[in-house]
Amino acid sequence: MVEPFAGGRVTEVLRGPARPNSTGSDGRHDLGRSPRPRREAHGSETGSRESITIRCAVEYDGTEYCGFQRQPAQRTVAGELEAAIAGLLGEPIALTSAGRTDTGVHACGQVVSFTTARIAFPWDRFALALHTRLPRDIRVRDVALVDAAFSARFSALRRRYVYAVLARPLPSALLARYAWHLYRPLDLAAMRAAALPLLGEHDFRSFCGTLPENGNTVRSIESLTIEPQGELLIVRVAANAFLHRMVRTIVGLLAECAMGRRDPGSVAAILSARDRAAAGVTAPAQGLYFAGVAYPDGYDSYVEPPICRG
Repeated sequence: MVEPFAGGRVTEVLRGPARPNSTGSDGRHDLGRSPRPRREAHGSETGSRESITIRCAVEYDGTEYCGFQRQPAQRTVAGELEAAIAGLLGEPIALTSAGRTDTGVHACGQVVSFTTARIAFPWDRFALALHTRLPRDIRVRDVALVDAAFSARFSALRRRYVYAVLARPLPSALLARYAWHLYRPLDLAAMRAAALPLLGEHDFRSFCGTLPENGNTVRSIESLTIEPQGELLIVRVAANAFLHRMVRTIVGLLAECAMGRRDPGSVAAILSARDRAAAGVTAPAQGLYFAGVAYPDGYDSYVEPPICRG
């Protein structure tokens, strides 16, 4: 049984290489009580040295950051994490992330991985120690030692996002950073009808901001739901991967259909257009949460955002 630690949970995962298109078992033990983990030797010009790979689940309030990805002269989530981890471990750290969130986007289930030579570090206290170096709006909630082949990005099978819409006449001071306020009445049935053609594998070029480096805009949406929760509408979407601003563009289109500005029957044509202008508005960043990532070993970092918890 996994033993919780204040400020983060630590487990050890010893397994074979991650296979993005297959499933596998997940052997977990409390890191403080497990046998010594397998060490991976990495050759270099000065000889070989041993290192281990660490996986972390991370949550953050993205309001004050210029996105997740490290950028020169900009305050980013990755920049803060790398600086804090490097200072704690006493060596440079390069993070791999499951996704790159934009300015103002939040996360409750982001996953990062990194390698380190600090094999003997007391990893059961890593999250606690790291939190003394991180700003209050970034926290590590889960830490695990994983196989050397693991990559937070390339090993991922599924990513899930949640988007919160505050649907009422007047805005909220307390939710202004965490939901998109829409004062017009919303037609939930029209919103759901517009979502149906987006399910499955499609070319989502019409829903892409900046094109990916390889130019491939085909993605597969596994689920897309819209559920009322009091004055909120909660959009949940899961896919194998997402394009730049894809979820926010989808939510923007669904909102336009819900307000009667677009016909839900036009969505199939918007997909076929392969033109970003066809999809219309982009929903604002503050309502979006990177909620979780699933991997072949059974690990899933998904957590409902606090705004969805009642």
